[in-house]
Amino acid sequence: MRSLLLAFLAVGSTTVTLNAAAGNLARGQEIATQVCAACHGVDGNLVLAPDYPKLGGQHADYLEFALRAYRSGDRDNAIMAPFARDLSDQDIRDVAAWYARQESRLIDMPRRSRRR
Repeated sequence: MRSLLLAFLAVGSTTVTLNAAAGNLARGQEIATQVCAACHGVDGNLVLAPDYPKLGGQHADYLEFALRAYRSGDRDNAIMAPFARDLSDQDIRDVAAWYARQESRLIDMPRRSRRR
């Protein structure tokens, strides 16, 4: 019984840690509304230009990686770099968590058949 209780507590504390690391959704929505919405939309699914990616439903860890790369200059993009430079690590976690929780409107395009 004691082992079961300890296992339950360990899983519960891991869940709390993971949720804390996931980011603050309310703050992520605020950043998305103030900073990101003009190009990506508040829900991450705005199609302003074909080369602006849809962010809604993307993996949070990918979004965090991309924003950190824009911020550091490892990813060179004249549009994204100034926005990312102003984001703290927590801001990045928050906005990534927000967009990851949104509905994805990505479309899988069928592969073109290869005719020879």
